[in-house]
Amino acid sequence: MIPSFVTRRWLTLLAALPLLACEVVESGEKTAALPRTAEGRLAAAFGRGDARSTADDVEQARRDTAWRRVVQFDGVRTPRDTTNRERWDSLTVAAVNEQPMRIPVGEGDEGASVLRTQILLDRALFSPGVMDGRWGQNTEKAIYWFQRRQGLPATGEVDQATFDRLVQAANEPGALLRAHRLTPEDVEGPFVEIPEDIYARAKLECLCYESLPEKLAERFHTSADLLRQLNPGVDLASVSAGAELNVPTSRADDVRMAVGVATIRVSDAGRFRHALDSSGNILVHAPSTLGSSYSPSPSGNYEITSITEEPWWHYQPNLIEGADPGPDAQIPPGPNNSVGMVWMALSEPHYGIHGTSAPETIGYTTSSGCIRLTNWDAIFLARRIVENVRVEFVDTVD
Repeated sequence: MIPSFVTRRWLTLLAALPLLACEVVESGEKTAALPRTAEGRLAAAFGRGDARSTADDVEQARRDTAWRRVVQFDGVRTPRDTTNRERWDSLTVAAVNEQPMRIPVGEGDEGASVLRTQILLDRALFSPGVMDGRWGQNTEKAIYWFQRRQGLPATGEVDQATFDRLVQAANEPGALLRAHRLTPEDVEGPFVEIPEDIYARAKLECLCYESLPEKLAERFHTSADLLRQLNPGVDLASVSAGAELNVPTSRADDVRMAVGVATIRVSDAGRFRHALDSSGNILVHAPSTLGSSYSPSPSGNYEITSITEEPWWHYQPNLIEGADPGPDAQIPPGPNNSVGMVWMALSEPHYGIHGTSAPETIGYTTSSGCIRLTNWDAIFLARRIVENVRVEFVDTVD
């Protein structure tokens, strides 16, 4: 079965395909054939060839503090007792929903208190990217900017005042993990095997999810690993409609904002994106992946000229570093399209804000100059802005 979005948008998208210079595998080793396994995606994103090195790269990128150079922290961080820290492999529904918060929470932490923090941030519109129960630069950025927005000391770590304010901003959700009864839409395919060759992909009807675990993880802004940890003994690949799954109480798709977005501000050095109101207050924060030194993001001010959900991707090897020579191709839409589920074109030709097929890399790798977000953060932004919204590229944002 062809997904409905393919049939309903077929004619309009063929008539107005966005011209893209962006590529999801964005390092010094980009190729036209992109590995589709989780390890392969990471290996390509970090320009490495084996799973062990890429796992190390992810953890190194998670701990990278270079983004701190563009902000000013307030005061001195709280000394923390590093004994008896919470552990990721001890994550359970009871641990997250019932055990007390272990304050402070910050660098080097993992487990229940980190996951609580990430869920509250996601609901408060200060996205930590993938909610995975592990502290890292994306979570630290979100806490820092949340504190700035709330008028709290901006330390980048969670103290009691920050946690209390997070609970309020998240609309006091109660249980942070909940039992979700899967709907037919939650488990519906099709699920497709996506070939490595770009021209073979062009022949597919859609670049849909490859597996049900991948779809469920993106549905709840998390990782398949975390879903497995919270649902011991459950085979995520074979769950069906009507089954219950323990999931994060993530941000609702239809959450409303009191005021509209006036400006989008993008920090290249800081690797994050803010949606601001007309007074310059942060409405929405999200970690982002931006340009490399080879293919930097633009500088200056631009506008959003068009917004396209479920975009086709105009593959142009002459615009992609390291791509093998070959003809242009039209790559069909879907969450595993290289620009994800939405494309927001900038007034600078070939540049835009878009989603990704590899949410685990957001904030950790570089791009071909465009601004990449997780699909859920990109769609959330796209549905709350209009064309001609101003986009500012800055480095120092304090």
